[in-house]
Amino acid sequence: MFSVDELTDLPAMTVVLSFDVDGMAGGVNPDRFDLASAARGEFTVPATDRVLRLLHARGLPATFFVPGQTAQAFPRLVSRIAEAGHEIGHHGYAHEDPATLTPGEEEAALDRGLEALRDVAGITPIGYRAPCWTHTPGTTRLLRDRGFSYDSSLMGRDVELYWCRTADTWSRTGPYQFGDQIDVAELPVAWHLDDFPMFEFVMDGAAIVQGLATGSQVLEIWSDELAYAQQSLPGAVLTYTMHPEVIGRPYRMLMLQRFLDFACSLPGVEFATAARVVSRWRAAQQSVPR
Repeated sequence: MFSVDELTDLPAMTVVLSFDVDGMAGGVNPDRFDLASAARGEFTVPATDRVLRLLHARGLPATFFVPGQTAQAFPRLVSRIAEAGHEIGHHGYAHEDPATLTPGEEEAALDRGLEALRDVAGITPIGYRAPCWTHTPGTTRLLRDRGFSYDSSLMGRDVELYWCRTADTWSRTGPYQFGDQIDVAELPVAWHLDDFPMFEFVMDGAAIVQGLATGSQVLEIWSDELAYAQQSLPGAVLTYTMHPEVIGRPYRMLMLQRFLDFACSLPGVEFATAARVVSRWRAAQQSVPR
């Protein structure tokens, strides 16, 4: 792992702390409701409060992506997030995987999520994160048509923003076809900067996903990513994705505290909401796609 002493005269970079407040919407199997899964999602309430206290203590901004169903279930929690000055983004309605939906169902879920955030918090979000980080051929058009400024679900870059495209096409027998750029900015994400695959234990029928990493393992990965970006990638933007019901467990909160302490100790590191990063990036572009 890089040491702080090795990092001198480094270019400025930005860290986006993002939290997907999935709640029951993320924990419940849509084909089989059970109270145990719902309870795991319910833990998002005390866990989010822990996260909010930590961010307040450090004076750091963050972006919280909230499914509409979570907002309806926990309106006071959403109000606390907004009152603390953090950005609230769209994260589906019931955390539906867009790949499992028809075009009409995807559109309806997007609109239900928008309506819920407006009704509960009086917020019309400008940012979207797809549940399961899944896009369909129609996702970016839906976002553009509803006035979203950015998406944060894709991995076409790692530390730089780029314009989303309309549907790319792929074939086993021909070349890959790139779609047209569209007026939706992409703030990229990455699985190794997501707490869920690192930490969470999920048992779904015969399938078991066993994360349960130690905090030190994840701290090393996240800190090394940050150190390399600052050392070698001028103007880098790194987006870390967390889920309060995951990161909010005690030993993981200690890991997050240590990571934030490391990040804050580095020269030139700025923390910003996704909305601020995107606004600044858009202002620097010479042209905007249609």
